Amino acid sequence: MIPHFQRGDFYGEVRVDGKDTVENNCASIAYSVGSVFQDPEAQIVSSMVDEEIAFGLENLNIPRTEIAVRIKESLEMAGIPELRHSSTAQLSGGQKQRVAIAAAIALRPKILVLDEPTSELDPKGSMDVFNTLGKLNMEYNVTVVVVEQKIQYLAEFCSRLVVMEKGGIILDGPTRAILANQEKLKEIGVNCPPVTRLVDMLKKEGLYQGEFPINIDEAYLVISKVLSGKRR
Repeated sequence: MIPHFQRGDFYGEVRVDGKDTVENNCASIAYSVGSVFQDPEAQIVSSMVDEEIAFGLENLNIPRTEIAVRIKESLEMAGIPELRHSSTAQLSGGQKQRVAIAAAIALRPKILVLDEPTSELDPKGSMDVFNTLGKLNMEYNVTVVVVEQKIQYLAEFCSRLVVMEKGGIILDGPTRAILANQEKLKEIGVNCPPVTRLVDMLKKEGLYQGEFPINIDEAYLVISKVLSGKRR
């Protein structure tokens, strides 16, 4: 978007899929990147799900026969083929978010960027969305970039975490390695998953010295090992 819509001084270089963002306009970069807003209500423009998927494709002058194929394909990729002929007004928050994802991936981007996609969702809706994103990444080789504050979902699904504060990157690396920085994360107010906080306490008591777990199953194995050692 910068410097095409937001004016100001531009320093350094930004490339998206090899394209310089100054030399290439947003329309050109949009072929490589799909985006999903925090509030799906602000993104959905059609009254029916299939029309919503078709909207972006029609703007790109995709042939009608190809649009039909992509609607079916993207809904299946998002795990919601049964919603094709549904009214968007009657969908739940989680369903609307997945329709927005389907509309984005119908454009066949290499990269999908989402801004806090679970901010309005309950735990089940949040897990549904992250399961969809995990499937897109693992099965369809789509790079997924998520801006998110629910660290437990990032720990479960993401291979890399980038932690920012006041516009700057302060931590960047593999998820497990970043979650090991418990003191720094606490200092800047990042609410770490309960399993990592528990194991951090075990480490401080000298009861465990291994890697930090990133999900409940791994934490279970850690606690079982600690309790087994205590019994001996």
